[in-house]
Amino acid sequence: MSNNPGKRPNIVVIVLDDVGFSDLGCYGSEIATPRMDGLAHQGVRYNNFHVAAMCSPTRASLLTGRNPHAVGVGIIAEWANGMPGYDGRIHASAGTLPEVLRLNGYNTLAAGKWHLAGTEEYGAAGPFDNWPSGKGFNRWYGFHGALADQYHPELYVDNHPIHFDAPPGYHLTEDLVERSIDMVRDHRVSAPDRPFLLYLALGACHWPHHAPPEYLARQRGRYDAGWDAVREQRLHKQVELGIVPPDTRLAEHNPGVQAWADVCADDRLVLLSTRLQEAYAAFLEHTDDQIGRLLDALTQFELDDDTVVLLMSDNGASPEGGPTGAINLRKHMVYEKDDPVQALKHLDAIGSERAYNHYSTGWAQVSNTPLRWYKKYTHGGGIRSPLIVRWPGRVPAGGAIRPQFHHVIDVMPTLLGQLGIEPPSTIAGVTQQPMHGMDMSASFSSDDLRSRRPLQYFELLGDRALWHDGWKAVCHHVKGTDPDTEPWELYHLETDFSETTDLAAADPERVATMRRQWHDEAVANQVLPLDDREWDRAADRIRRLSRSQHVFYPGMSRVDRLAAPDVTGRSFAIRAEIDKEGPLDGVILAWGSRFGGLSFYVKDGRLTLRYVFSQDETSVLSITERASEGRIELRAAFARGPDGSVVLTLDGTGLEAATLPIPRTWPTHGMTAGLSCGEDRGHPVSNDYSRPSTFRGGRLRQVIVEVFDGVTPAEGTLADVIALED
Repeated sequence: MSNNPGKRPNIVVIVLDDVGFSDLGCYGSEIATPRMDGLAHQGVRYNNFHVAAMCSPTRASLLTGRNPHAVGVGIIAEWANGMPGYDGRIHASAGTLPEVLRLNGYNTLAAGKWHLAGTEEYGAAGPFDNWPSGKGFNRWYGFHGALADQYHPELYVDNHPIHFDAPPGYHLTEDLVERSIDMVRDHRVSAPDRPFLLYLALGACHWPHHAPPEYLARQRGRYDAGWDAVREQRLHKQVELGIVPPDTRLAEHNPGVQAWADVCADDRLVLLSTRLQEAYAAFLEHTDDQIGRLLDALTQFELDDDTVVLLMSDNGASPEGGPTGAINLRKHMVYEKDDPVQALKHLDAIGSERAYNHYSTGWAQVSNTPLRWYKKYTHGGGIRSPLIVRWPGRVPAGGAIRPQFHHVIDVMPTLLGQLGIEPPSTIAGVTQQPMHGMDMSASFSSDDLRSRRPLQYFELLGDRALWHDGWKAVCHHVKGTDPDTEPWELYHLETDFSETTDLAAADPERVATMRRQWHDEAVANQVLPLDDREWDRAADRIRRLSRSQHVFYPGMSRVDRLAAPDVTGRSFAIRAEIDKEGPLDGVILAWGSRFGGLSFYVKDGRLTLRYVFSQDETSVLSITERASEGRIELRAAFARGPDGSVVLTLDGTGLEAATLPIPRTWPTHGMTAGLSCGEDRGHPVSNDYSRPSTFRGGRLRQVIVEVFDGVTPAEGTLADVIALED
């Protein structure tokens, strides 16, 4: 029974990242998730709940109750293209759940991933309109962008970045849950009669798949039978649990996924593949334990009966590891595929801070059992998500399964409707769009009501789909192909849960009608024109927004990896102004991490520039630092020739210049961590020093980074690059 019958309930919304439809134990998995399973037993599970095919669009819809393109978030902020539906941030006309709840007396708290602000807004000076604090949250502890290194995250508190030196044994999921508990505890003490909203958006289980050693050890050998056997086992369990109908069939292997028997022809690939999947399972089991800590805290604070808890994933499992998986996924996905044989050298690093690992598409297909395709696709594997709802007094306990079609846009209208809160017509003077979602509370207590939603469109990177009254038309887009010429598929989901029987040829009239309906929805929701570019449009956007000169000072806040200067395909120079007082030592400028980055530093009397293309390919240039005391400059340059060749140059006041050709540079924004001046905090770029390796031996006045759009001569030197300033 509620401790405060007159108070509206507290709300806890937990969003998992890249967790597939079948990954929780209560949805068919062998992965141990007893705390999430227990949550489901105390409420209901949905097996026909849908989201967008990628993270930011789902989060925008969850927080606004509106379709993602209609509020400007048809794609992640890094790939925003400036069109109304692809702006990468929530428009002011789409008031958020925390904004509305705050107007109605709620304290609004957030922890974890945001990913709803433009990358140019990540700096310490904002603007903050699109940060959590600008979208209705009173408190936030978390990170911008798509992902975080679980051992060395780039963190923010409220509206500012923080310097963070992770202690031994640190893990981000534990930290986010601990901060969530802290915020709820403080609220309970300070305002026990007011309700709160807690939005916990975990980085788990987005790559890199990081888990503590004891969790990794538990998984050894669990996946030796291979993905085909595990997928069959999951389907069998799903049928037993009632998650899928008894006649459900496994979708055929997605293109590029081999039969496990063929993988077994190479024992090395088997070892790599299973070890990568073990890390994912360990990551999710660790996440379950942390969610359990939050649930225990609610019990400790006597809030169980006064709190509704919703748990979901933002999209299907990720295919970004490719057919073999990867040790350094950012390099693998963005600019060079991992060599599996080379990756075997790092086998023992998987899951630790020494790897940036991700499993292969074969295991992603297992996560989405029994569905087709993955994240970024509008087939079931990309957009069907687990949803658990526990709401004492409103939702019956017992873990029943609800089969009604619902969409993430239905969450906010459901909460407001059940709380008796009317959505405001204006917020801060801005007229509000109508919400597209509908109250799904009728399904809380009944599994035989038909879905009330008439239809729902989907789109991501040109992939398109429309659900209508149990039927689904879907078009898998091939990048570079004219969308108007691509065939559509047709599935009757009420008899074909896993989309295995294409009825398009048998019912072309229905396909034509649904295609027209999709187009009408696309026009109404700012979906058009379609844009299938990914990293290529990210580079365009970063370059449009970047300055040519960047000045950094020691002691400044860290610059986020996505807000750092874009040096992709360009020449650039680094110039440090120093008042030398004695032997110099330490970091002048550090940018990135061991997985991709550069560091400009002095160690043992040597001025050094270290350029990390990947942990297996590093270029190092160093010269003796023997400048006299007083005002000096130390300089480094990357001079790019017309043939694409790059020459590193080092020199400085009273120093003899040295040059070094390097074989290649990042073809796009390749950093895995941000930029620091006068130190290297977080995940260090170089093993030559221990973090933070603070600069000493004089006063580091400032460091200037100049970025040039011109191309330097093939024999370019530091002087050639600096000359471009004139």
